[in-house]
Amino acid sequence: MNSGTQNKKNHRHPPLHDIRGGVVTFVTMAYILAVNPAILSAAGIPKADIFFATCVASAVATLLMGLYAKYPFALAPGMGLNAFFAYTVCIAGKVPWQMALAAVLFSGILFMVFSVTGLRKRFLEAVPKDLGLAIAGGIGLFIAFIGLQHAHLVVKNDATMVALGKLQSKHALVAFAGLSATIVLVSAKIRGAVLIGMAASTTLAVLLGVGEAPSQIFAMPQLPEKTLGVAFTRLPDLATLQMLPIVFTMLFVDMFDTMGTLLALGHSSGHIRESGQLPRANRAFFSDATGTIVGALLGTSTVTTYIESGAGIIDGARTGLAAIVTAILFAASLFLFPLFAAIPEAATAPALIVVGALMFVQAAKIDWKRTPVAISAALTILSMPVTYSISTGIGIGFITFSLGTLAEKRTLPLMVGIISILFVVYFTVQAIFFGG
Repeated sequence: MNSGTQNKKNHRHPPLHDIRGGVVTFVTMAYILAVNPAILSAAGIPKADIFFATCVASAVATLLMGLYAKYPFALAPGMGLNAFFAYTVCIAGKVPWQMALAAVLFSGILFMVFSVTGLRKRFLEAVPKDLGLAIAGGIGLFIAFIGLQHAHLVVKNDATMVALGKLQSKHALVAFAGLSATIVLVSAKIRGAVLIGMAASTTLAVLLGVGEAPSQIFAMPQLPEKTLGVAFTRLPDLATLQMLPIVFTMLFVDMFDTMGTLLALGHSSGHIRESGQLPRANRAFFSDATGTIVGALLGTSTVTTYIESGAGIIDGARTGLAAIVTAILFAASLFLFPLFAAIPEAATAPALIVVGALMFVQAAKIDWKRTPVAISAALTILSMPVTYSISTGIGIGFITFSLGTLAEKRTLPLMVGIISILFVVYFTVQAIFFGG
């Protein structure tokens, strides 16, 4: 089907289908409104500020995707990148969250430049597909591991490092029940399965005394108190060797994740041309870059396109109207902070586990028969959860992929070689100056 035919089909597409699809997309991904504050607050950011930033950044980026790029795709702060922000950068790296937000802002500005000039697409085309799939799978495994910890199903053990938690504890019981319910709902392909599972486990948590029922449902939104504009004021602090790999990781992970998601959704919605290209791709990139900049200035991590948009597409979404509907619902959610803030950690943990597991599915597409690919992919995936660092996993993946490719006497893409050398320098600096 050529683009002209597709445009005619979209022109005749019933608006009601897009409206319904936009609602389904929102319900499917609304879990981010509870999960994102739960993750980023670990870095010390106030939950109320994170919630406001999540709603507004998601609404702005998704509205642009609908109006400017004219696609039925929704955007929000990315799972994986929020974990990288909180656990790798702020907690493990001991970087103040204010500076981490500045890194997100700077990466968003670079996204914008790359999108306008077309460099973003060319950079992605230079990165080996299998390595990108391994990174996506590794991030999924890392998110699932964090969820298991939040559920108290995996706990610290001095002898074995990690062990099974106390299943008889109320916290673990709530999380396990929520996980079981979510798995059943997702497997049955129920719309909004993750959100329904979260609501069910929250109800159980309240009944068992693990959480408290919200004293109110609605509240007037207020501008962020501590995060508003702080990213801009901390931009000069990024001129350090420590922040270089952090900014790079934010750039790389989001670029590959967004491109892969856009292509997958483009095929589902019928927008991909016979040549394999996605029309208006730069406009779609511009939308997520804008969302990242807005989000950083308000107080959240990198914004990216969500694969959950596929649920809306299955339900009939085909044009930008669907994204506009989803954006309106994100904006309306600003008034529901008391409701989302009352969701306990035990109830958000199942969402992390299930979403992480679904992200890990990308690893199935890796060419495991080629030895260098198999080694680098396995080490990339394994390194992220065991080192509690996404950037470490990416670095190990690039370096081992380069070594294996050169050993095979194959041509190593220049960009891959440069990135590998940068990671070697990064690990060397870490070992010499930081002892790790």
